[in-house]
Amino acid sequence: MKKLILGTVVALAVIGATAAESVSWLTDLPKAQAQAKTEKKLVMLDFTGSDWCGWCIKLNNEVFSQPEFVEYAKKNVVCVEVDFPNKKKLSPEQKKANDALAAKYKIEGYPTIIVLDSEGKKVGELGYMKGGPKAFIAELNKLKK
Repeated sequence: MKKLILGTVVALAVIGATAAESVSWLTDLPKAQAQAKTEKKLVMLDFTGSDWCGWCIKLNNEVFSQPEFVEYAKKNVVCVEVDFPNKKKLSPEQKKANDALAAKYKIEGYPTIIVLDSEGKKVGELGYMKGGPKAFIAELNKLKK
């Protein structure tokens, strides 16, 4: 009985630790580019409607919040959220910056993922895709070359 209780406690602790891990999302592209250049990583801009876009929420749940992607992102990409929420309020400065990025990259729908190299050059564009983190990571790896 003690082993069963101990096993359950350990399993819950592991699940809790995994759930607590998440991708660190920046909202300032210049800072993200500086970090990517220093760390030799890609920059991944997530154009999202975080609180209303069904496909954006699905992408976050199926890919961005999964441990496999979190681990990959820590080593390979600097993530930037470019959000266009309905309910959540953004500062006027953030809204202006997000609008400017959407215009620059000609965003027509959500989610749109723009991938930049460490120098800030666009190397690819992605969106929601089936297959979870494995499929998404495979596409990001193609853009690293």
